[in-house]
Amino acid sequence: MFYLPWRAIPGALWASGSRDAWHGPRPRCSPQLTPWGPELSPPAGTWPRGQRGFAAGAGGALWSRRRAGARAKWPRPALALGCAVGAVAMDGAQGEVHMSQAIQPAHANARGELSAGQLLKWIDTTACLAAEKHAGVSCVTASMDDIQFEETARVGQVITIKAKVTRAFSTSMEISIRVIVQDMVTGTEKVISVAFSTFVAKPVGEEKIHLKPVTLLTEQDQVEHNRASERRKVRLQHEETFNNLMKESSKFEDVMCDEEEGAMTTRGTSVQSIELVLPPHANHHGNTFGGQIMAWMETVATISASRLCPAHLFLKSVDMFKFRGSSTIGDRLVFRAIVNSTFQTSVEVGVRVEAFDCREWSEGRGRHINSAFLIYNAVDDQEKLITFPRVKPISKDDFRRHRGAIARKRIRLGRKYVISHKEEISLSIHWDKSMQASLSNDNVEALKKMAAKGGWEISVALEKITIYTLEEKDILSVRVEKQVKSPAHLAYHLLSDYTKRPLWDPHYIACEVKNHVSKDDLIYHVICPNVNGDRPKDFVVLVSRRKPPKDGNTYVVATRSVILPSMPPSPQYIRSEAVCSGFLIEAVDSSSCTVSYLSQMSASTLPYFAGNLGGWSNSIEETAASCIRFIEKATDDGLLSEI
Repeated sequence: MFYLPWRAIPGALWASGSRDAWHGPRPRCSPQLTPWGPELSPPAGTWPRGQRGFAAGAGGALWSRRRAGARAKWPRPALALGCAVGAVAMDGAQGEVHMSQAIQPAHANARGELSAGQLLKWIDTTACLAAEKHAGVSCVTASMDDIQFEETARVGQVITIKAKVTRAFSTSMEISIRVIVQDMVTGTEKVISVAFSTFVAKPVGEEKIHLKPVTLLTEQDQVEHNRASERRKVRLQHEETFNNLMKESSKFEDVMCDEEEGAMTTRGTSVQSIELVLPPHANHHGNTFGGQIMAWMETVATISASRLCPAHLFLKSVDMFKFRGSSTIGDRLVFRAIVNSTFQTSVEVGVRVEAFDCREWSEGRGRHINSAFLIYNAVDDQEKLITFPRVKPISKDDFRRHRGAIARKRIRLGRKYVISHKEEISLSIHWDKSMQASLSNDNVEALKKMAAKGGWEISVALEKITIYTLEEKDILSVRVEKQVKSPAHLAYHLLSDYTKRPLWDPHYIACEVKNHVSKDDLIYHVICPNVNGDRPKDFVVLVSRRKPPKDGNTYVVATRSVILPSMPPSPQYIRSEAVCSGFLIEAVDSSSCTVSYLSQMSASTLPYFAGNLGGWSNSIEETAASCIRFIEKATDDGLLSEI
């Protein structure tokens, strides 16, 4: 039997090993239910010095790992009284671990929501156990990236963290992490977070290790195995890509840092904090628990962001936690955080961690052990997203951090495609001749509506080309603005004829008219090149073109996919769709115009944009430059007189 003390013990404090968690007499454990197992059971009613509760830093997880079979014997009254602890189950699949945690008040913030720092601790623990299950030796966190927080969890709910080794390389492994929250009253479940972590095997002594490959049991295992290789390539080239983007953006600093009324400096957002690493902060390797470091980093980052905008902040994503070195018990960890930049409804905070032993502390010489960039949103009292004030760079360091934030956002957008690979849901409309007028007008209005939205952010700024992006929940849109030395009506004539598009756009192999709906509306069959060695893609699209009214100066060429019965999918191609795209052409004067290409991303079109958005390709800039040359050459060749 398990006896409760006179005062209920919160499960989180009990699992932490803290002496302050205990009130009244200590509980007694039968040998069959001790956290150490029967062979290591202490005498009845006693606990080894410094080992009250469960192993520090791992909560109930380590107990459950040792005695997974004992969970079913736990008396229900103890759970009902709030003494529940986390539990880890090891799936039969190779390198897969599940952890379940009941969210207690000690895990929550002032709003009763699960603290992001606490969740990061649990995620890191679960991922580490999955890595060690596969490797068979101790493993340490190398990095944790692409952490997305989709929903919040509250006190009284239960979260389940599923960690699985997706691919093993020579000495490192990628772990995919998925966090699900369950409401115990309604039984509903939601995914609240996804992440990917890299762990490195650390055998004892001089022993060398080569990790065994992951056993692929299902088709989905094979898919994730392939994607893990893609993600690894992105990680390995991250630094080079970032440096290239920084070098590129420094040429156009004035464009990237336009001043706005109400812009604020970031000087007041600087935060510094210090922590002394104690035994409860160490993992089972004797080093500072990686999840604990991440939790401390999240705390100082939240404080920094709140100084820019005093509202309810919540962590939306983490660019990357990169562990550059280790720290041990007795080290002093110094955390420095500052706001780098804002993007409409989000703010990026950079955090740097340095470790000092006693001698290094007296000499003021620390070791850089970790860096991360955390992205926050904020809501008001009505739970509506708040728009952050623009950041106004002043010093040389301000400009560097501001440009760095823009470059990282661009890389994140590219990685988002590599990570998600979301299944495409068909949004194409069935072509109905009796409704052709309304379908054509809707096509044009959808493009105008996209262009009129607020929140477009500069991603790339060149001399004649500016690329903007717009994120709305899971929807990403791109706008490419080009300055062209050509009359607007000539550019309209050239761009509205899609049979000419393969002449300047390398993403188009062929465009053929399949249906002359009207003078200004045509349906085309478009063939695009293959991506990643797959079959070529094809599209059936409605192109609606409109000249400006008498009181306007904007030409419109709108495109969207339609389902045409006479053009069924062919096994030769992958039938794809364009949700909403096209050109807006505005006259600047009689001899020049601004051409804007807009596109709402779909699973079909993202592969053509992902590399560019991520910074490891210049395909959009090259295509835009080709478009400018095509239009301007036509002007020089005297095509103007023929129109």
